[in-house]
This record gives sequence, structure tokens and C-alpha cells, in this order.
Amino acid sequence: MTTISPSVSQLSPISLEEMKQVQLMNRIDTKYLMSENSFIALAPFLAGQYYIQTIKGEITAPYQTLYFDTPDIDMYLVHHNRKMERQKIRTRRYRSTLTTFCEIKNKDNKGRTNKLRVPIHPEMFETALDDSKVQSFIKENLKYNISLLSPQVEIFFERITLVNIEKTERITIDSGIKFKNHHTGKSAMASNLIIIEIKQEGRSRSHLKELLVKSHIQAKSISKYCLGTILTNSEAKYNRFKRKLRYIEKITRTPFLQITQTNSN
Repeated sequence: MTTISPSVSQLSPISLEEMKQVQLMNRIDTKYLMSENSFIALAPFLAGQYYIQTIKGEITAPYQTLYFDTPDIDMYLVHHNRKMERQKIRTRRYRSTLTTFCEIKNKDNKGRTNKLRVPIHPEMFETALDDSKVQSFIKENLKYNISLLSPQVEIFFERITLVNIEKTERITIDSGIKFKNHHTGKSAMASNLIIIEIKQEGRSRSHLKELLVKSHIQAKSISKYCLGTILTNSEAKYNRFKRKLRYIEKITRTPFLQITQTNSN
């Protein structure tokens, strides 16, 4: 259980099987950054509006994601350089069930995200690119040559998932975010940071968005892959993200110099 879990434990549960009806694979995503205390203060106002995903009695699910990139981290740089159309490839393991996928995330010039994925064996989490099924999947859907790809940043986090009563909106709330860079050997942790992502097929009403507006919290996004790259790769260009890094320091009151950054060897 995470620090924020008790604040949403009163919400009515929804099963993983029921959640499969709300996949929203082709959607519009809106992200918000806030501190744990700010979320805890907001949480009571979610009652009656959202269900909370529950798996084996647990409302918090541990996730593990590994992003692949080229030697010159081109996918990261495309994002950094404000290119609207971009791709990322990753493996994701749901640690409570060990269900594992290789996923390609496409973002178009209208801000819409389309996620494609293929199931893989849990033991292939780091070596998915050796799987013939994954190789075919990449060849059909990714513009990058698979021979140039290698593991870059691995991310561990705890996720709470909500769905609105109408089942037209899914919300993920990520906390306890930790990073491990497979290229540099460095690790880092984003202390006290909550990343909320509201996922909608259209622009229907969102109770949570309205609450955030009333709380004077503006939509701000930062890719966990980009944040992890910045914190664990001193050679990565990050000029575009400096303002967001300062914003995160301000809302969490945790200077990035204090974020744990150690060699994993």
C-alpha cells in the first residue's frame, strides 16, 4: 500500500475483468503533476463519481516498464525537440499478475495516443527483441530498425486506476516512481511526485478535471521515460524540460539534487 492508497480506499471497487471494457487504446491523454499531500486533499471529492480497480483485494498495482531506444536516444530527443508525431517502444510487466506485453505508443500531430501491444512471456521482459513474434510486430509498426534498439530506462511505480461511473474515462495515478538506467548504470527516485493521467476517447465531461481546475492545478505533462532519462543520464539534452523540472521541485518541495542517484553496480 502506498501513502496515497488510504485516501481512495472508500471508492467502490471494479474488477480487472470489468475494466477490460474500458481499454481506450485510441484516446486523448491529459496529464497532471502534483504532490502526494495535494492528491490526498483532493481524493474525498472523487466519491460517488469513480470506481477503483481492485485485483485480489488490492487497489494498488505495482508496474515495471522498460523503454528501448537507439544508442543516441533518438526517441527521447524527438520528444524533447517538440515533435508532435513520435513513437516509443517498451515492455511492461504487471507485477501482481506477471502479465507482460511489448508495447508501441504512437502519438499523432493532434495529440491523440494510439497504443499497440503484443503479449510476451514474463521472462522476456528485458529480451523481448529476441522474440520472433515481437520482431514481426516491430517491423510492421515501428519506424526504427530493431537492430539499433537496446534497453535504456527501466521504471518502477505503483499505480491506482479509476474509471468513471459512465465508463467513458479511465484515470491512472502513479506514485513511488523509481528509475534504473541500463546504459549508465545509475538509478533515481522522484520523491513525493504524483502523476495523474486522464484518458478519454473524446472530450466528454470529466469530474476530476473540473476538480483540478477548481484547485488551480493546470494540466502539465512529463513523460516518465523522459524524466528518468534526465535523472540518470547526464549526457542527455534537457533544455526544454528545465521549466517542468523546476515546477516539480516547487510542488513536491524536493530539489532534484536530493533525489537518490547511485550507481547500480
